[in-house]
Amino acid sequence: MKKAFILATTAAAALGLAACSDNAQQESAEAANAMAADTEATMGEAADDIESATDSALGSAEAGIDQAGQSIENGADATGRAVGDTMSEAGQEMQEAGNDVAN
Repeated sequence: MKKAFILATTAAAALGLAACSDNAQQESAEAANAMAADTEATMGEAADDIESATDSALGSAEAGIDQAGQSIENGADATGRAVGDTMSEAGQEMQEAGNDVAN
């Protein structure tokens, strides 16, 4: 895109230069070069800004996914402990009931 803009600017400058004096042609060429350099710098800054914003967004998404995974793991651990405790209590109750029947 920037090459197309520079080419179009250069072409427009060249057409304007055809009817101008050497001094005016030089000034026009310098102005066109300055505009092209400014355009290129602006586009470079925009690309850097986009890359930075993308990196930041991906970092935030990764942190969110990590936290969700940790929450799921914590919930699964708690559920496993609760099931284990419940089964242990049920086993004790069954053993006591068996003892009561035997006596």
